[in-house]
Amino acid sequence: MESAESRAGRALVVIPTFNEADNIPRLIPEILRQDPCLDVLVVDDGSPDGTADLVRKIQESSGRVHLIVRSGKMGLGTAYVEGFRYALRSDYRLVFEMDADFSHDPAEIPNFLKAAENADLILGSRYIGGIRIVNWPLSRLMLSKGAATYVRVVTGLPVTDPTGGFKCFRREVLEAVNLDSVMSNGYAFQIEMTHKVWRKGFRVLEIPITFEDRRSGYSKMASSICSEAFWLVWKLAFQSGFRRSPPKKT
Repeated sequence: MESAESRAGRALVVIPTFNEADNIPRLIPEILRQDPCLDVLVVDDGSPDGTADLVRKIQESSGRVHLIVRSGKMGLGTAYVEGFRYALRSDYRLVFEMDADFSHDPAEIPNFLKAAENADLILGSRYIGGIRIVNWPLSRLMLSKGAATYVRVVTGLPVTDPTGGFKCFRREVLEAVNLDSVMSNGYAFQIEMTHKVWRKGFRVLEIPITFEDRRSGYSKMASSICSEAFWLVWKLAFQSGFRRSPPKKT
């Protein structure tokens, strides 16, 4: 059977971490076994629980695992941007975003690899064909669904799950997006990147995933993150002149 590596080239899974020592030693092997084309890059924000040391231990037996350690807690958005730059420098063909807490199932990765044959940005959606979320309280589900509706109404972005963080970008997409222009750093980063890609006319495809609340550790959600996302949506709409579709390619 033809592997994803021969079809699409190598792929990098970027995982930002802060205090994920309970999860990362189990997550990395699960990702690597999904396909031989996959490498992992952990971008750790100086976790005091020793997350980076555990990644270094895995590196002793695998050349497919990479690590960037930053000086402190610098945020989700900047971690992903740093990971994207690493991927572009290292000639990866596909670049994934993925959480460290098992809320994103590594077994879904082959579905992304297959979808990347015919799309430029693949989004894992929790809301295609029903609600696919496990162990969330009703209040958080309502917040997430409400945020998705808010983003669509204000910006016109035609996706069901704009705040989701399980994604796969083709290299050409990240090369076309000005990473220096990214404004957001919390979960609003997910909205901003998808909006930038859509506005450039790339093919955006949603595929269904099942989202399970984290198995271990604690959520990084905070009121400041929600506030950032609320105002970012209006900034994006203003920057695009409140147009409801991408400009036509000539």
